[in-house]
Amino acid sequence: MKAKDILSHVDHTLLKQTATWAQMQRVAEEAIRYGTATVMVPSCYVARLARIYGARLKVATVVGFPNGNASTAAKLAETAQALADGAAEIDMVINIGMLKAGDEKYVTEEIRALKALCGERVLKVIVETCFLTREEKIAACRAVTEGGADYIKTSTGFGPQGATLDDIALFRAHIGAGVKMKAAGGIHTRAEMEAFLAAGCDRLGASSAVAVLKDAWEEEQEK
Repeated sequence: MKAKDILSHVDHTLLKQTATWAQMQRVAEEAIRYGTATVMVPSCYVARLARIYGARLKVATVVGFPNGNASTAAKLAETAQALADGAAEIDMVINIGMLKAGDEKYVTEEIRALKALCGERVLKVIVETCFLTREEKIAACRAVTEGGADYIKTSTGFGPQGATLDDIALFRAHIGAGVKMKAAGGIHTRAEMEAFLAAGCDRLGASSAVAVLKDAWEEEQEK
């Protein structure tokens, strides 16, 4: 698989608490140069990036991140502001505690409410698989499907474990036909990126993809 093709599936991500505006500009420029799917940044930077780079850059952000246990009203307010600021895609963390308590209805209705607000813009739902049992992961697949989200996403990258191929296989067996998959957390090598794409992921969340693939990308451009 060519480096440019891998990068086209990557959300070029910078969500560290210490990230600065200068770093945001760097990842935005990299996303444009190397053709990543989006740049994934904290919501406080969305408006500025959208204003400066316009149609050249698709900006994505996170909601209820990383813990997921903000109220639905708070998540809706956060989403509304991000969309108004120019976010093209929203990655929202589910209420993990509600799911683990068996309240699948709460999780489904929260997803449905956010998707109604997003409209045609993309909603990815982070289920944080490292905290879930197998049955809870299957319940999360149902909630994401019934809630109408565009993607199910494995992880925030802030938990004790990130994406695994086993979880992607489980997702694939239990999500609805219209739901895509995003793997995130702990994806550091070209081989790992290729493996997750081969397993059926449409999107990858990675902070190191450009650093790993830029030399190969440059070589491809010279041919």
